[in-house]
Amino acid sequence: MTVHFIGAGPGAADLLTLRGRDLIAASPVCLYAGSLVPEGVLAHCPPGARIVNTAPLSLDGIIAEIAAAHAAGKDVARLHSGDLSIWSAMGEQIRRLRALGIPFSVTPGVPSFSAAAAALEAEFTLPGLAQTVVLTRTPGRASAMPEGEKLAAFAATGAVLAVHLSIHLLDKVVAELTPHYGADCPVAIVWRASWPDQRTVRATLGSLDAAVGTEMERTALILVGRTLGSADFDESRLYAADYDRRYRPVGAEPRFPEAS
Repeated sequence: MTVHFIGAGPGAADLLTLRGRDLIAASPVCLYAGSLVPEGVLAHCPPGARIVNTAPLSLDGIIAEIAAAHAAGKDVARLHSGDLSIWSAMGEQIRRLRALGIPFSVTPGVPSFSAAAAALEAEFTLPGLAQTVVLTRTPGRASAMPEGEKLAAFAATGAVLAVHLSIHLLDKVVAELTPHYGADCPVAIVWRASWPDQRTVRATLGSLDAAVGTEMERTALILVGRTLGSADFDESRLYAADYDRRYRPVGAEPRFPEAS
């Protein structure tokens, strides 16, 4: 028996890995975060599977469901939205499972910031503008932020910021970032990235308040950085005609002669 933690993707039911799909189909028990995981993903559950929405459950209740499945020798598909590596609460569940001696596996999923980038048709890391993306959030009731992880500190680097779980504090986010990026810095908000009702707003830090109005919901991602929608950036050296590569040797003395 194994508990399979599976990243169920950002919202679209078909943004699910093949491995995740197959594990769901092979697990007679499925625990899913019903507030964020699309019901379409549950279509892969086998007939007769026990399907439990964990949204109303406490951590103790979730572990009790897993322990019961373990006692019955039944694999569990444990679905979380997006990818499991950030803000999934997987870590606290794994800690409990290790203490109980219950085996588990982890299958990654498509994160929301990737789905948001696709919605914006954007590459966040453009040569000469930014080569770093910071995934962060503001303090919340569920989790406080460590003292050193301030928005202003990240903004001082000039990196692209993907600010999660913070749309309800939009005014505060804008106020903290504007002194570092400038009021003319591009910004975008993507609501429910990849869902059928996905919405996007593009603006600048200085005009965002007017652009958004009262359209603020919790499942939104705030993206800030000079690469958003910019056409003024350098071309990478990767595809330059004179760039000597292992699979495209250039010159009389290529760097990787064995590949020529």
